[in-house]
Amino acid sequence: MRTPVFQPSAGRQNLGWLVLIRILVLCAQAASVGFAWLSDLLPLPWLPLGITLCISAALILLTAVRLRASWPVTDQEFAVQLGFDLIIHSVLLYFSGGSSNPFVSYYLVPLTIAAATLSWVHTITLAGLALASYTVLLVWFHPLEMATGQRQYLLIYGMWLSFALAAALITFFVARMAAELRRQEQLQAERRELSMRDQQLLAVATQAAGAAHELGTPLATMSVLLTELRQEHRNVPSLQDDLALLQEQVKLCKETLQQLVRAAEADRRQAVFEQGANEWLDAVLNRWHLMRPEATYRYQILGRGTAPRLTPPTDLTQALLNLLNNAADACPDDLGINLDWDATSICLSIRDHGAGVPLAIAEQLGKPFFTTKGKGFGLGLFLSQASVTRAGGTVKLYNHEDGGTLTELRLPRSYGVV
Repeated sequence: MRTPVFQPSAGRQNLGWLVLIRILVLCAQAASVGFAWLSDLLPLPWLPLGITLCISAALILLTAVRLRASWPVTDQEFAVQLGFDLIIHSVLLYFSGGSSNPFVSYYLVPLTIAAATLSWVHTITLAGLALASYTVLLVWFHPLEMATGQRQYLLIYGMWLSFALAAALITFFVARMAAELRRQEQLQAERRELSMRDQQLLAVATQAAGAAHELGTPLATMSVLLTELRQEHRNVPSLQDDLALLQEQVKLCKETLQQLVRAAEADRRQAVFEQGANEWLDAVLNRWHLMRPEATYRYQILGRGTAPRLTPPTDLTQALLNLLNNAADACPDDLGINLDWDATSICLSIRDHGAGVPLAIAEQLGKPFFTTKGKGFGLGLFLSQASVTRAGGTVKLYNHEDGGTLTELRLPRSYGVV
C-alpha cells in the first residue's frame, strides 16, 4: 500500500497565503513611510505610524506561529484575521490623510479574498466593517499639510501604485486561493465516490459469500454424477472426452470456491507471498487458460532487466482474470498480452480484436451492473477497478487504432518492488 501524503486543508493553506500577502503589503507600507520620512516630503505622525506597522509585523509573526499548531483553521478564524487587516489598514489611513489617501482602495483586497474563500455571511460582515471604516475616515482623520499641486501629484501616482498593488495581489493570490478551494472540493468528491464504491463492494461481497456457500452442494453433486457417468459410458470415447472436460470445469469451480475461503483466511492472517511480476503473470495465465481453453494469445515481456518482485493480494489476481475474460469475450483469437516496467510503474496491457468500446457508453464502463455483453452481471470491470485502485494502480480501456480494445493495468512500482 502507498504511504499516505499529508495534504493541508484549504483554510490552512489560505491563511499561509494571507501571511505572505501581509508581508508584501507591510514591506510596501514600510517603504512608503520610510521614503516620506527620509525625504521629508510629508509631515506625518511618525510614532503612531511606526507603532501601527510594528503591530502589523507582530500579527504576521503570531499568525506564522499559529500555523505551526495542529488545530484546524476555521472560516470564523480566517474572517477574524481579515478583520484585523482591515482595522490595521484603517488606522494607517487615519494617520495619513484618511479617505483622501490613494491607498484606500486596498480595502478591496481583503474583501475579494473573503468573497473567494468564505461564506456570504462572513463576506457581508467584513464588507460592513470596511464600509464603516471608510465612512468614518471621510470625517475623522489626521489631515495632510501640503500644497495643492503636491497633493494632486501624490494623489495621481499614489492611485496608480495602489491599483497596481491591489491588482497584482488579487490576480495572483486570490486566484491561487480559489484554486485551492476547488482542489479540496474535488478531493471531497473523490472521497465520496470511493465511499460509495466501498458500499457497493460490501454489498457485492455479501452476495458473493452467500452464493459461494450455496454452490458447494450442487458442485459436489455434479462431481459425483460425472464420475458415475464416466464409469457407465466407459466404451464411448467421444462422450468420455466431453465428460472429462465437464469434470475439469466442475473441479475448477470447486477450487475457486476453496480459494475464496483460503484468501479470506490469508487476509485475516495477513499472509503475503513474494514473487516476480513475470512469475505472477505466468501463474495467472496458466490458470486463466484452463478456464478459457478456446482463447489463443501471444505473451511478451518488454521490460528490461530483472522483473520487479510483487506481493499481489488475491483480489488483484482476480482483477487480472476478469480483465482477461473481458478481452476473451470480445474476441478470443490472437490476444496480445505484454508485460512492461520502468522506474516508476509496472504495466500490463491486453489487446483484443473485438468491436472496441462504443463511444456512447464509454463513460458507463466500470459501473456496477452495467454490461455490453448479452451475458454476465456487469461486475467484472467494476471489481477489477476497485481492486487495482486499492493497490494504488489504474485500469484504462482504449480503442486501438487498428481496431479492438487495449486494456491497460498499471501499478506503481513502489507498490511491488522489494
